[in-house]
Amino acid sequence: MTETYQRHDLSIDQRLALKTAATNLQREFAETFGLETIERFLHSSYDEFAGRATIIKFLPLLAERFARQRLQALAKVEGLSHDERPTVLFLCTHNAGRSQMALGFFTHLAGEQAVAWSGGSEPASEVNPAAVAAMAEVGIDISTEFPKPWTDEVVRAADVVITMGCGDACPVFPGKRYEEWVLEDPAGLDLDATRPIRDEVERRVRGLLNDIGATPLHSTAR
Repeated sequence: MTETYQRHDLSIDQRLALKTAATNLQREFAETFGLETIERFLHSSYDEFAGRATIIKFLPLLAERFARQRLQALAKVEGLSHDERPTVLFLCTHNAGRSQMALGFFTHLAGEQAVAWSGGSEPASEVNPAAVAAMAEVGIDISTEFPKPWTDEVVRAADVVITMGCGDACPVFPGKRYEEWVLEDPAGLDLDATRPIRDEVERRVRGLLNDIGATPLHSTAR
């Protein structure tokens, strides 16, 4: 594979990890996008996390996961995807609490019926530990998730955009269904205070699934 994007600020291990990530994405999107597009999305995704990552060794993996999401979104926007499932985007300021819990519930309850993504206007460096603990109590693991920004192609690919307190920073595109969920921000709250927010998020996600014609597949542990 010929590398079209060269980086000179990476360790040998990071370069090898990014090369592996590019190979994985090329294999997955070979019939949809060229190598240059794939590498551009991979390296720009890497740049999104490089300035605020707390554990550098995971950067190539995060970049690959985010680039995959963005390429899936771009394929849908450009009519190159055959995936007709409804797509929901959950947005908040830091993509660390409310939107991550919503994504966790949606993914758990929707299964393969629908697609969900999340993002923030000012992504934090990690998912809120209280949100992770609260979701673990109901049998949903969001510990491997990571705060990320939204991008134009991701917003444009969404059928429904759920905003949670990002105000004027939230992107607005014509023709989208938008909903604002007024929920307390769990930032700085302990586990006890986060539980009621979690439960309200679950209630709203279940209602959203019914609205888009998806049947919740599971109950949640209590």
